[in-house]
Amino acid sequence: MKIQPDFISVQSISAYGLGWIGVAGEKIVHSLVLGSRGERLDWNCQSFDELGVAHFAQLADLGPELVIFGSGQRLRFPQAAWLRPLIEQGVGVETMDTQAACRTYNILAGEGRHVIVALLLEPISAP
Repeated sequence: MKIQPDFISVQSISAYGLGWIGVAGEKIVHSLVLGSRGERLDWNCQSFDELGVAHFAQLADLGPELVIFGSGQRLRFPQAAWLRPLIEQGVGVETMDTQAACRTYNILAGEGRHVIVALLLEPISAP
């Protein structure tokens, strides 16, 4: 029994790997915000340590019902103060590693939810 559509009519993430995601045939290697209503913004941060309240205020300005925060290669939670703009608007926030965030965004966007995914894509350093 099939439980999902063959085609999602909203912007979706088609692939991902270490330090990159694929959207509409484009390989993206910098932090990014995507939304189920067509929002697409560069997210000006290259590491978790660079994040702050302004990054999450930018998400609140988009007016979603839910924000999915992809925290990079591993699960890291944002400070409560960073989330204040979202909390004040009653916007839910889910935190997960970036690959899980990609999968979750696709599912919720495909269901027609107004969801924003903020993906931290950290540069991969050469060994």
